[in-house]
Amino acid sequence: MTQSPPKITKAVIPAAGLGTRFLPATKATPKEMLPVVDKPAIQYVVEEAVAAGLDDVLMVTGRNKRPLEDHFDRNYELESALAKKGDESRLAKVQESSDLATMHYVRQGDPRGLGHAVLCAAPHVGREPFAVLLGDDLIDPRDPLLQRMVEVQEEHGGSVIALMEVAPEQVHLYGCAAVKPTGDSDVVEVTGLVEKPEPADAPSNYAIIGRYVLDPHIFDILRKTEPGRGGEIQLTDALQQLAATHQSAAAATEKIGGPVHGVVFEGRRYDTGDRGDYLRAIVRLACEREDLGPDFKAWLRSYVTEEM
Repeated sequence: MTQSPPKITKAVIPAAGLGTRFLPATKATPKEMLPVVDKPAIQYVVEEAVAAGLDDVLMVTGRNKRPLEDHFDRNYELESALAKKGDESRLAKVQESSDLATMHYVRQGDPRGLGHAVLCAAPHVGREPFAVLLGDDLIDPRDPLLQRMVEVQEEHGGSVIALMEVAPEQVHLYGCAAVKPTGDSDVVEVTGLVEKPEPADAPSNYAIIGRYVLDPHIFDILRKTEPGRGGEIQLTDALQQLAATHQSAAAATEKIGGPVHGVVFEGRRYDTGDRGDYLRAIVRLACEREDLGPDFKAWLRSYVTEEM
């Protein structure tokens, strides 16, 4: 009897970065807590994980990240004050974040890169496949990327990464994938990966964006991965080894770690790691809100007209 693969229920969100691009706002406030309209950016990411069926969330944090824990915890004093005022709408919004998922936290003592942050999750994850969501990428909930990635992992096993086509001159900003087609138009098999290549050295213009569904063998590789670009332990380097191992003759019999596939995403993605894109994300999401959009778009049209 064939054993069904374990259901993916755990999500890991690295959140130990210093947010230096947003100084001085992030001097005392974690960048993940910067608001996107009226919710902190990190809440959108947790909501995405929960929508994909991942209700066990581990945040990998660092110094000065206590506000993240407070946001997803209960605030009884505030809830009591809102209840006494009969403000049910705001009370529901406050309670929403604490009821989203089962939250866990682990500290990344040394900022040694994304690969090291993922490795910090090993004791919690165990030997199950799991997802990694980077907080700088917000994926529109109308474009269920993570759900599709989970489906692909359940079908093929191994690991799945999210890919987007970018302009050749932007490839050096991302990890880049060498790929070959599969029977699904939105799925490719990844045969190799390069972290932030020069345009001339890039195997394609498929860039890795901040969503991964990983086989637990990634931990075994990360433990042996030497620091790479920037002196950090790169998750891309470990995934490259997984992909290369699967392509080898030995893997044909051993199947250690499984293949690496990519889901090519063509939906709406908001980059909150860059100041300009952060502002554009706020404008786009505010315009699409039923409660804010009509008035805000009318003002925006007037403002743009006046400035032209």
